[in-house]
Order: sequence, then C-alpha cells, then structure tokens
Amino acid sequence: MNEHLVDIVKGGGVAVMPTDTLYGIVASALNRHAVSRVYEVRKRSPEKPCIILIADISDLREFGIWVWWWSSVRRALKKLWPGPVSVIFPCNLERFSYLHRNTNTLAFRLPNDNKLRRLLRQTGPLLAPSANPEGLAPATTISEAKAYFGDQVDCYEDAGPRISAPSTLVSIEHGKVVVLRQGAARLDP
Repeated sequence: MNEHLVDIVKGGGVAVMPTDTLYGIVASALNRHAVSRVYEVRKRSPEKPCIILIADISDLREFGIWVWWWSSVRRALKKLWPGPVSVIFPCNLERFSYLHRNTNTLAFRLPNDNKLRRLLRQTGPLLAPSANPEGLAPATTISEAKAYFGDQVDCYEDAGPRISAPSTLVSIEHGKVVVLRQGAARLDP
C-alpha cells in the first residue's frame, strides 16, 4: 500500500483498495463526511451499516466496545480473528449514529493480511464495504471499480484480480458464534 493512499484516507478522502477478501471502497470510519461520501458514491441504502476494518482488537475501544470484560466473547474472537470474519457488536453511542445507522450495532473485521493491518495502523479504522454500487456485483479488478466510480473516488490501489467471497458475518450471543452470512470463512452454524 502506498503513502499516497494513506494521506488521502487520513485527509478524509475515499479510495478503492484490496482488502483481505474483495476490493473495498474505503474511508476513515472516524470521519463522518468521508463515511457520507462512501454512501453517496456506492448509492448505499442509508439505513444499512458497513463493515469496519481494524488493525488490532484494542481498536474496538475507540467505538466504546470493551470485549475484554466478556471472557466468552474474547474466547470466541480468538477462534475467529484474525481472518475473513466480520463480527457484529452492540454500539448504541449517539456519536457513532452515522456508522450504526440506528441499528445500534457495528460490524468489525480484523484481517489476517499483515500488509493490510500495517496500513490500518497508519490510517486508523476504515469503513470498507465492497467496491460496487449497491445491487451490482463487487469489482474484481481496478478497471471494473473505475467503471463503477470513475472520478468520484480519490485513489485506486491496484493489486490485480480479487475474486473471493465476502467476509463471513457473525454475531456472538452468550459466548456462541451465530453465523448470519456464510462467506470467505466457512463456519459451522
């Protein structure tokens, strides 16, 4: 990942880049304006929250999520992370309403890709839905992403074809993992 991408994201810009699963359209999860741009560019339904990529489990604290209080949740996370699994946590903080969209939940993923985690340490948590307008297939190449978004995106980071299932989406209820969407990680329901 290049420094140009880091500068753009830290400056409130929007980029298309490879994630640990698909190409994502990313922006700082802590920048309300950048998040709004992602929704606008993707034509995403405003009531649907997006997945947030984090560099370390401690990044959850920034969102008021204190998983180390719950030993059963910590044990479950050790089996899921790092990897292509997005975990939904309760988050009813009003200051994050632009992220949770009145669902009072946020989904996070701790990627297993060290290069991506190094980038996340530089940028901070990234909002990272797949790189496609809502209802269309995810872009598998930068050319496809450019056809979708053109100059509405500030930066494109090419990593060759990215063909993968989206992340597996889960919640953790009473220490048990509940699969909400099977994806790149195959988990038993």
